[in-house]
Amino acid sequence: MSNIYILCVEDEPEVLEAVIRDLAPFERVFPIESASTVNEARRVVAECILPKGKLGLVICDHILPGEDGVSFLVELQQDSRTVAARKVLLTAHAGLEATVEAVNLASLNHYIAKPWTQEDLLNVTRRQLTDFVLEQETNLYPFLTILEADRLTEKIRQAPLPSDE
Repeated sequence: MSNIYILCVEDEPEVLEAVIRDLAPFERVFPIESASTVNEARRVVAECILPKGKLGLVICDHILPGEDGVSFLVELQQDSRTVAARKVLLTAHAGLEATVEAVNLASLNHYIAKPWTQEDLLNVTRRQLTDFVLEQETNLYPFLTILEADRLTEKIRQAPLPSDE
């Protein structure tokens, strides 16, 4: 298991359960944490994820109790500890203004409309985590079996050979 975490933020328990179930193939390499509010998500990031590793991917609903998901994604983008995290908005209710804010201020990486298909969620997750790993990690071998192996292999091939000095 790596120290790169996936965080799912969704207030409807059955939807959160479905997202986590759909992401199960990634859990053997990428631990999955969850939250049902922005405040809970902040606590999970601060107390559970950052002390042990990195936030690699956030899949976040927009309509949440209290603060909305887009404002949380913007907050993550402004924090040096979480700026590199890939950000996915998974929602049925984000209007144009919220979506533009997510793209412009949170550097949103992907938008998935509810209802989603497992295949789409898996493909987006694989692509986003591959992007994160390519940008943030030097040892790509542990991720070859779960992420986009062709992209990882290409990066490995391009790496300079170690010198004998």
